Amino acid sequence: MRVRAVLAAVLLPLGAAVPAVAAPAPDRGILLTVSGSENTWIRGLVLHCPPGSEDRHPDAAGACAALDEAEGDFDALAGGPHPCTHEHDPVTVTARGEAVDWKHTFPSACAMDAATGPVFRF
Repeated sequence: MRVRAVLAAVLLPLGAAVPAVAAPAPDRGILLTVSGSENTWIRGLVLHCPPGSEDRHPDAAGACAALDEAEGDFDALAGGPHPCTHEHDPVTVTARGEAVDWKHTFPSACAMDAATGPVFRF
């Protein structure tokens, strides 16, 4: 009985002295958008890396792998270079999140796809 009383006397103050640790903020993901010339249309979704059950991206795993390879730098995406016509129908893409605020306008959807690979294929 005496051992329990001593342990309680030692442990109780220690527990009181330990500061509460805030729970980590939930991953809010990255909001990706694609919009047409002069914002005539826009579509967007939230991407979580690693992908979760709530992701609506058709290739979330591929998009996350591409971002991982580029170390999170949207300007360094390897893309999937392929030939495009020289049509001028600009599209603007954005990526917004806790650690990213990126925007780029491409001359066409084909040029965007060639430069960004699966990330904006939705």
